[in-house]
Amino acid sequence: MEKFKAYRLTEVDKKIRAEFVACTLEELDPGELLVRVAYSDVNYKDALAATGKGRILLRPSCIGGIDLAGTVLSSSVPQFAKGDAVLACGHLIGVKHHGGYAQYARIPAAWAVKLPKGMTLWDAMAFGTAGYTAGLAIAKMELNGLKPANGPVVVDGATGGVGSIAVAALAKLGYEVTALTGKEGESAWLKRLGAKDILLRQSLDFTKIKPLDKATWAGAVDNLGGEVLAWMASTMKFNGVIASIGLAASHSLSTTVMPFILRGASLLGINSTDAPSPELEREVWGRLATDMRPPMLKEMARTVAFADLPGVFDDFIDARVTRRVVVDLNA
Repeated sequence: MEKFKAYRLTEVDKKIRAEFVACTLEELDPGELLVRVAYSDVNYKDALAATGKGRILLRPSCIGGIDLAGTVLSSSVPQFAKGDAVLACGHLIGVKHHGGYAQYARIPAAWAVKLPKGMTLWDAMAFGTAGYTAGLAIAKMELNGLKPANGPVVVDGATGGVGSIAVAALAKLGYEVTALTGKEGESAWLKRLGAKDILLRQSLDFTKIKPLDKATWAGAVDNLGGEVLAWMASTMKFNGVIASIGLAASHSLSTTVMPFILRGASLLGINSTDAPSPELEREVWGRLATDMRPPMLKEMARTVAFADLPGVFDDFIDARVTRRVVVDLNA
C-alpha cells in the first residue's frame, strides 16, 4: 500500500503535537473527490492550530492545512472529472476534516471550486483563505453600495495576508486606499501594492475616540477589532461600509450606535469559512482571477518546501510575516 507524507496535528494532554507522518489513502476522510495536492499555504489560523496557541482543532487528531489546490484524481459526482484543477479553502478542512498539508486529500465536492480561468494552482494558494476573505469583504461592501466615487477606503493590518490583498485588490478596482499599519518600515511596500496614503497606527490616540469624529472613510476593512474598529466606526462618511474580518488586536468592541444611526454606516461581518453561498464563493474566486487580481501577486507570496513548513508558524504568531506563504507539497 503506497504511503505519502502528511503533517498531522494531535492533541496530547491539552498540547498540540505536530509532526510529519506517513499516511495511506485509506486513512483519509470520506469525500467525493480525491485530489493530488500541489500547493497549500499558511494562514494565521494554521499557525494557531499547529502551535496550539488557539483552540482550533475540532477533533483529537487531524492533518493540518485549511487550504489546498491540486488536481482531481477521481470523482464520484458529475460536476467534477479526473484531471480538473480545483481549490478548496475553509469549511472544515484542516480542523475537523483532514487538510491540505498532505500530498493527497479527499474532500466533499461541495467544498471544491474549479480553478478559474487565468489562475494557476500556485496563484490559488497565494490567495488562499486570506485572499478569498479580502475578496469576499470587497464583494459584500460593493453589494452594500461601496464604489470608488464614494471616497477613500482604509485598511488596517495592511501588511498581513488579508490586509495586503485587500489593499492591492481595492487599488486595482480604482479605490483610493489608505493603509493603516504599525510597521513604518513597510510603507514603501504598501505604496507599491497600491496604497495612496500610509497612516501609522501609533499616530492615532485611541484613548480619545469620539462618538462621531471627522467623516473620512467611505469604506473600511478591519482585521484588528477593538479600539481600531471603534475609531473606524466614528470616522465613517454617510452610508459608509465597514467589513469586520478579524480580531488580531481584540475581540471586544466599545463604541456607540451614533455612526450607524446618524450617518447610516453599515458594519458587515465577514465569515469566509461557513457563511458564503456556493454561488458567491465561485463569483469571488472568479473576480480574484480577473478584476480584483493584484498585479504584484507573484511578489506578494513566497514559496516554502513542505519539509520547511514547521519553521514558518512562529513567524505568524510573532507577527514577523509580511508576505503570503505558499507551501509546495512536492518540494
